[in-house]
Amino acid sequence: MIPADDYVIDTLMRDLVGHDRRPASFLVYLWLSAQQSQHRAPVEISYQQLAESVGISKSSAQSAIGWLLRRKLLSVTRDSPTATPAYTVRTPWRRPPR
Repeated sequence: MIPADDYVIDTLMRDLVGHDRRPASFLVYLWLSAQQSQHRAPVEISYQQLAESVGISKSSAQSAIGWLLRRKLLSVTRDSPTATPAYTVRTPWRRPPR
């Protein structure tokens, strides 16, 4: 089991699921966070693969990624416009070490 930051469960879940009414975004964030933690690298994945891994539709995966990018909870890099994107989970509530 991969430990989740207290903020993710106590605050982010309520914010994404309750306030924003975007439960798929919360599931995608959790899944990407777990994958990034496990592999210690950004997660390179297509919308279709993400949808299958999380158990949601492809359009829900696309919408969730878009929402998380707007909220600055994810960043994305691509080698080219048609390349599979690599997502990095961001934790803006954590302060960088000094």
